[in-house]
Amino acid sequence: MKIIILGAGQVGTSVANNLASEANDITVVDQNPELLRELQDRLDLGTVQGHAAHPEVLMRAGAEDADLILAVTNSDETNMVACQVAYSLFRTPTKIARVRALGYTKYPQLFSPEAMPIDVLISPEQLVTDYIMRLIENPGALQVLDFAGGRVRLVAVRAYYGGPLVGHELRTLYDHMPNIEARVAAIYRQGRAIQPEGDTVIEADDEVFFVAAKENIRAVMSELRRLDKPFKRLIFAGGGNIGMRLAHALERDYQVKLIERDRRRAQKVAEELPKTIVLHGDVADEDLLLEENIEGTDVFCAVTNDDEANILSAMLAKRLGARKVMALINRAAYVDMVQSGPIDIAISPQQATIGSLLTHVRRGDVVMVHSLRRGAAEAIEAVAHGDPSSSKVVGRAIEEIKLPRGTNIGAVVRGDEVLIAHHDTVIESEDHVILFLVDKRQIPEVERLFQVGITFL
Repeated sequence: MKIIILGAGQVGTSVANNLASEANDITVVDQNPELLRELQDRLDLGTVQGHAAHPEVLMRAGAEDADLILAVTNSDETNMVACQVAYSLFRTPTKIARVRALGYTKYPQLFSPEAMPIDVLISPEQLVTDYIMRLIENPGALQVLDFAGGRVRLVAVRAYYGGPLVGHELRTLYDHMPNIEARVAAIYRQGRAIQPEGDTVIEADDEVFFVAAKENIRAVMSELRRLDKPFKRLIFAGGGNIGMRLAHALERDYQVKLIERDRRRAQKVAEELPKTIVLHGDVADEDLLLEENIEGTDVFCAVTNDDEANILSAMLAKRLGARKVMALINRAAYVDMVQSGPIDIAISPQQATIGSLLTHVRRGDVVMVHSLRRGAAEAIEAVAHGDPSSSKVVGRAIEEIKLPRGTNIGAVVRGDEVLIAHHDTVIESEDHVILFLVDKRQIPEVERLFQVGITFL
């Protein structure tokens, strides 16, 4: 695909990193020549310096024959105008814009072909908020990803010594839970992927990805680890867009406290959140955390705009007795560094955002993409079309489909029915197929499987 990325900030750079390795023709536009030079030194892509919404700049970037424009500058207004220009002058087929301000996003009628011609709105803050909420709703999970409108979930958990399934073969999972369907999609042991087979023995500390219907998640988790009690008391460090959205969404069902160091911002947040206790102070103030009963807190989640403040405050909260700590971390190098330390979950906004962008880049009918393992692996939801003569998957049992090495089908969603995949499950036209790819370099092969041909000989 020919893709123009407007903005070489964290999201733009992250998307360029992901897509440049997939043989796409990419051009990045930004006003900062240094950022563009750095990108060009590392990746095989074109760059154009200039204002992202100016017609001449878009023309120099190749907008006349671009398949997709991704507007992710730091300005909502620039992103929206760039999509308007791309539509009006160049008839660009797909226009994706990052729009952060709730003042815009709460009026969906603004974003339509008759008004502002934006095909897909991306709000990283909302995506990160949803991601953290799923973790809070599923204590003990390292990752919780939705497919098929939330009916199917892919969950990552760390297997604990003493879990019923630890030290046993995978096939015994079904003996333990005869009435519950689940499938282990991948196992990572000391950072290395292991292909899950019936005779694979789960070891303590394995990172296990499994697929199950939403209502069966807790039952499957209980096989791999001691079940954590539901969370009740939450502290959010940072009253910015994400902290405020989280508190607003959770204050009805949880006891929520929020710490914000800017007095005026703290007052504004307190006025808008009737049930949340808003504290004015430093998120890494030991006395403040002790005063607010940090040792009795179930989740401390640091979501300020400062990576270092998030890391330090989460580490301090853990040392002072918080049950689970999470930190929002933008720098990829920091994510890898802290994940194995005292911080339970490092949340990367880029990883949370990239999936919703990749959905529109994948060939074939792909309706959901989640980027995993810092971009190395992927989970996708693809729709099967055609019939046995025009499709490589329709009318075939899973064991007959030539899946690339390290690729597993975890579940099939047929209408309202969730079918956990077995070797003899037959794919029908219009099925939503959930796949896990240990190596995202296999994506083109999987895309070809789900593309409909005129006929296959």
